[in-house]
Amino acid sequence: MKVILKIFLFSILLINIITAQSKVGTTAANFLTIPEGSRASGMGGAFVAVSNDVTAAFWNPGGLSRLTNNEFSVSHAGWLVGTSLNWLGFVYKLDDDNAVAVSVNQLYYGSDDITTEMQPMGTGEQWDAQDISVGLTYSRNLTDRFSIGGTFKFIQQKIWMESASGFALDLGLLFRTQYQGLQIGMNISNFGTELKLDGENLLIPADVDPAHTGNNKTIAASLNTDSWPLPLMFTVGVGLNPVETDDWKWTLATDAIYPNNQTAYLNLGTELVWNKIFSLRVGYNSLFKEDSEQNLTAGVGVQYNVGPFTARADYSYMRFGIFSQISRYSLSIIF
Repeated sequence: MKVILKIFLFSILLINIITAQSKVGTTAANFLTIPEGSRASGMGGAFVAVSNDVTAAFWNPGGLSRLTNNEFSVSHAGWLVGTSLNWLGFVYKLDDDNAVAVSVNQLYYGSDDITTEMQPMGTGEQWDAQDISVGLTYSRNLTDRFSIGGTFKFIQQKIWMESASGFALDLGLLFRTQYQGLQIGMNISNFGTELKLDGENLLIPADVDPAHTGNNKTIAASLNTDSWPLPLMFTVGVGLNPVETDDWKWTLATDAIYPNNQTAYLNLGTELVWNKIFSLRVGYNSLFKEDSEQNLTAGVGVQYNVGPFTARADYSYMRFGIFSQISRYSLSIIF
C-alpha cells in the first residue's frame, strides 16, 4: 500500500505540472496523441482501463503484465491529407507477473520533388518527412489486482535534412476491482525533453561585417529555432464487463483525458464479443473537446485459433469532420 500511495502522490504532482504548462497549440510531436490500434480506435479510444492486448504499450503499459500470452501486432491507417500512420508492437511474457514490450509508432508524410527558382521542374532530388517513436516497455504485477508499467521512448521528427530528437517516459497503472470486472486505469504519457529542430537546412551564408569590404560574405551561419515541449497527457479511465459468460462478453469503457495543449475531453466506447471469435465495437472520440473534428467510431474484429497460435484481424472507422473518414486495419498474432 505504501508503494501505491507514493505512485498516487507522484501522479498528482504530474497533474499539477500539466495544468501549469497548459498551452493550446504549442507542442511538438503531436503524432504521439493519435489513437493507435484498430480495436481501441473502434471503441472511441476508451482503452486505458481495458488495455488487454499488445496496444497497451501505447494506452497503458500497466496492462501488459496482465496478458496471458505473447502477442505481436501491426496497424495501418491512411491519416490526414495523404499521410500514413503505422504502429507495431511485440510483448513478451517473462513469467506470470512480468512482461516486456517493444513498439514503433510512425507518421509518414510522404516524399516529393525538390524544386528551386532556377530548376522549377525539379533538381532530381526528393525530400521526405516523418515522425517516429520507438518505445521499450516493462510491466509488472505488484499484487493480484494492481499492476504498473513504464515505457521509455526515443522520439524524432524529421523533414528532409532537418530533425529534432528527444526522449520521453510513459507511466501506467491498472487496478482490477472485485466488482463485475470493473477496472480502473491511469496513464501519464510523453513526460520528457523538449524538441528543437536542427540540421543542414538551417545553414545560410552570412556577411558578419557588412560595413567593411574585402571580408568573406559567405561565412556559414545557422538559424536558431525554438524548443517546444511534448504533448503531455494525463488519462484516467474506467472499464466494466456487465456481461461475461462462456459465449458473450460485453465491455463498457470511458476515459477522461487532460492534455497540456488542448481542452480536456472524454472518450466513450463499448465492445461486444461472441464466442471469442467475432467482435463489434462503437464509440465516441473527443467528447467535449473544443473545436474537435473527431466524433463517432465503429469497428469489427475476427479472431481464430490456428494451431499453436491465434490470429486476429480488426478494422475501425472514424468520422473526422471536414477530413471525411479514417479507416484503420490491424493484424495480430497471439502465441
